[in-house]
Amino acid sequence: MSARIDIGPFRMGDGPVVIVAGPCVLESLNLALRVAAQVKEICDDLGLPYVFKSSFDKANRTSINSFRGPGLEKGLQWLARVKEDLGVPVLTDIHLPDQAEVAADVVDVLQIPAFLCRQTDLVVAAAKTGKPVNIKKAQFLSPYDMAPVVEKCRAVGNDKAILCERGSAFGYRELVVDMRSIPIMRSLGCPVMFDATHSVQMPGGRGSSSGGDRRFVRPLARAALSIGIDSLFLEVHPDPDSALSDGPNMIPLNELRAFLSEVKEIDELVKGSIGLCLLEGESHGLSS
Repeated sequence: MSARIDIGPFRMGDGPVVIVAGPCVLESLNLALRVAAQVKEICDDLGLPYVFKSSFDKANRTSINSFRGPGLEKGLQWLARVKEDLGVPVLTDIHLPDQAEVAADVVDVLQIPAFLCRQTDLVVAAAKTGKPVNIKKAQFLSPYDMAPVVEKCRAVGNDKAILCERGSAFGYRELVVDMRSIPIMRSLGCPVMFDATHSVQMPGGRGSSSGGDRRFVRPLARAALSIGIDSLFLEVHPDPDSALSDGPNMIPLNELRAFLSEVKEIDELVKGSIGLCLLEGESHGLSS
């Protein structure tokens, strides 16, 4: 079974699905606080653990002219405000090894972007902070190939890796989700997260930016939840069509309550009576 990881006041891998949600990039402090407050209210009402996520720098944008975010210093200040004002754990991604320690002073979870998950120096630097590390499986990797990535964390004494499925490349500008990755990555002894919004992304699909189709977020999330996941990653925005990054695959904030109500219902059914769908030889249901 997967490990249990403490994040703020709750534990991932032992209980309800953890919701990791927020805008793709930090557009402003006010937007971050607004989104975090509304998502927290919804999750509190539903009894779902919540982690706020957003990026201080989108270093992998398609175009050099695209908005990247406020940068490391200001972005961490904004994330600290979200954490302090609302009392929620926060997650952000890093792109360079020297960002790990300074980000870890503020955030509760460090994230390794999918394109960078094989970068040993980056993964090791994140792991050495002792923080939980959410590692997104690259679009070009088999889920089995995440085993050496996890080992890089464990080699420096960090057993808090979280593995995230976010779709696999299917030709040009298309992603598909191989749901086999969920039980495969769980068999590596890590909690498993499903990124429902990036999984519907169309990389470079708009020429100078990525496209996406948010209509498929709900069916993919339902499929992942039916297998059994520890966390669900969602990018949300009050007005996705005017968002400065990844708008086409983000969920409108006013639709989130109904969506998460369904998420809770499926998660409780799977973990309460059906049991997690695991590879043969593993025990079923939640571990004691």
